[in-house]
Amino acid sequence: MKEQEHILVIGAGLCGSLLALRLAQRGYKVSLVEKRPDLRSTDISAGRSINLAFSDRGIKAMNLVGLKGKAKDLCIPMHGRMIHNLEQEEYLSRYSGLESEYINSISRSDLNALLLDEAEKMPDVNILFNQACIDVDLQNAKATFEDFTSKEKSTIEADIILGTDGAGSVVRKSMLEDNLFLFSFSQDYLSHGYKELTIPATKDGGFRIEKNALHIWPRGENMVIALPNLDGSFTVTLFLSYEEGEDNFKSLDTSEKVKAYFEKMYPSAVAHMPTLTEDFFNNPTSPLGTVKCSPWNSFGKVMLLGDAAHAIVPFYGQGMNASFEDVVVFDEILDNYEGDWQKVFKEYQKKRKVDTDAIAELAIDNFHEMKEHTAAPIFQKKRKLETAFEQEFPKEYASKYRLVTFQEDISYSEALKKGRAQDKAILNLLAQDKIDENASLQEKLHLVNKETQEILEEDAVLKTN
Repeated sequence: MKEQEHILVIGAGLCGSLLALRLAQRGYKVSLVEKRPDLRSTDISAGRSINLAFSDRGIKAMNLVGLKGKAKDLCIPMHGRMIHNLEQEEYLSRYSGLESEYINSISRSDLNALLLDEAEKMPDVNILFNQACIDVDLQNAKATFEDFTSKEKSTIEADIILGTDGAGSVVRKSMLEDNLFLFSFSQDYLSHGYKELTIPATKDGGFRIEKNALHIWPRGENMVIALPNLDGSFTVTLFLSYEEGEDNFKSLDTSEKVKAYFEKMYPSAVAHMPTLTEDFFNNPTSPLGTVKCSPWNSFGKVMLLGDAAHAIVPFYGQGMNASFEDVVVFDEILDNYEGDWQKVFKEYQKKRKVDTDAIAELAIDNFHEMKEHTAAPIFQKKRKLETAFEQEFPKEYASKYRLVTFQEDISYSEALKKGRAQDKAILNLLAQDKIDENASLQEKLHLVNKETQEILEEDAVLKTN
């Protein structure tokens, strides 16, 4: 970089704040512009997931900008899924056979505030809030904003624009509406939505249910999950169909119906939810969708990252982690091609898109697994076997979940390919009763690996035909 370039980052959420910080560390002048108020002084969480699953890919990104330790201070470790069945029994399904591998519950706003604080410390970062982007001049790297209070319009010119303005990206919309290049876009919604509810802390600030777990109440088509917060509360999320099935968001239209539904389907959860009906009717119902688009860049001047390029449903706990990994990959590409933005953008998308498409598929897979399969006996047998493999042979075996969540140097696309083959292999062997209970664990692993390799070879043949 011969002279300091000015980069405009539109969207100061998690991805945008991290990106702005990293670019400033590399010596760029950065303008970071956000349409919402400053979350450090205003509560703007309504309608957004309050806490998130923070795992190794995200931690790698925080380590890149020197904030791993400060981020970990905001975390509550979750060692596995605590499954709650209808009989009000519970059991822990560990995420990994290794005690050192776990995910973390972290507050979205606390993490975002940390990133904003650190970015603000940089001498060449200017952060503007309450500025809604209303238009982007893609060819000239200019964007027009409207002040939320005064309604005055202003234009910011830069050398490069990076759009990190989320699933409803205005930057992406400008690409879609530009007639000078071809742009593909899809937005697919699940028939389910979600609503945030609460399990409050005890009177003395303690946790009402197990602190170090992600709690799941799987009920076939619908489910409830709960993640712990530092103040002793849990953020509870109901995933429910909008209109399908006997119970749905449309039919649960009175306090009596909501309470009856929870007492029938989630009795061990509702016992800890004194504000259930108030939360249900006061909090918004939000959609669950997947966004894909291509290309992510235009005219060598504008680039999309994070949810603006590839929003996914939250069921692998990888949305934030994938966006943070975007910054890590972008930084690696800059190491190789800094100074040639067209090459940077081209190589970044070439390397990254196949992986963001893969995690989108994995997230949909996990939606069905969490709500339907986690309580199934064959799934429990599979997890027990995988956990044993990981405990005894951690270098020889990693489950799909472990590949995605704890092996950040393996790409999402490779984790998808290998993980699906392993899942199919184990489920086939269990269903066909081909795993001898009297065999040694090493013999069982050999059998699973052999079956997995055969599936991978079959898949490779099918792709070439």
